[in-house]
Amino acid sequence: MTQENITLISFGYFAREFLDSIASAVVQQYGYTVVVKESRMDFTDYFDPSRGQYNGNKLLKAVDALVMPGSIKTIGLFSIDLFIPILTFIFGQAALNGQAGIVSLYRLSNERYGMEPDEALLLERFTKEVIHELGHTFGLIHCMVPGCVMCSATYVEDIDQKGISLCQNCRQQLEAGHPVQ
Repeated sequence: MTQENITLISFGYFAREFLDSIASAVVQQYGYTVVVKESRMDFTDYFDPSRGQYNGNKLLKAVDALVMPGSIKTIGLFSIDLFIPILTFIFGQAALNGQAGIVSLYRLSNERYGMEPDEALLLERFTKEVIHELGHTFGLIHCMVPGCVMCSATYVEDIDQKGISLCQNCRQQLEAGHPVQ
């Protein structure tokens, strides 16, 4: 019998230490073994030339199709600019109670906003978004408790204001529906 795990699939170059740090934080929050894989994808079919961005809805479907046996949740990790038709951009997206999600670091770096690079802050933001999108796959909705990782984030400053962990209320909801192993 295969042990259930959470799979992180890297589409593009991410340093191994960067990915390992994210995986460790995911293990802390959700209790499952995390498997990190690398993959390649031709992004041509996902690019919208009128927006100059990549369609998050289509990419989410593509990642969902890659879910492997034994993986209860899969998150695709990207470094491209994502959108969905109703929003100018997104940091990530997941199917509520689904198996898959996507997260991009494209809009998470300080350089994008005219500030000095900060690799530690970039890692923290990306990790929060991965944990947040995984929360949606486990059935958690946006939380109103200040500091909870499940708080909605429209701007990068919103990500900076929240913590990396689920609040007590979200943790209880998670454990009621999906016991942490």
